[in-house]
Amino acid sequence: MTGVPLDHALIVPILLFALGAVGVLVRRNLMFILMSIEIMLNAAGLLFVMAGARWGQADGQVMFMLILTLAASEVAIGLALIIRNRGRLTTLDSDAANLLQG
Repeated sequence: MTGVPLDHALIVPILLFALGAVGVLVRRNLMFILMSIEIMLNAAGLLFVMAGARWGQADGQVMFMLILTLAASEVAIGLALIIRNRGRLTTLDSDAANLLQG
């Protein structure tokens, strides 16, 4: 059985990363921005796994584990900040954060 060509395997992470980048740039809701960053991190991890599988080494999977820990810490801190802003501003709009002084 033959594997998937590298050119075809690169399309999925590139599309996922582009989708996440568009979500970060276009959306104003902090939750959607956080989810878009998660999509971008998952796309980078998928790319590492595919590259590691292409060259037959486990380095891509190790990098994916590091990306997963980064994503988990980003979610924990991001959600804490979003909950804190929601309590003060009563909105999740990213433009409303300009109103915070101090």
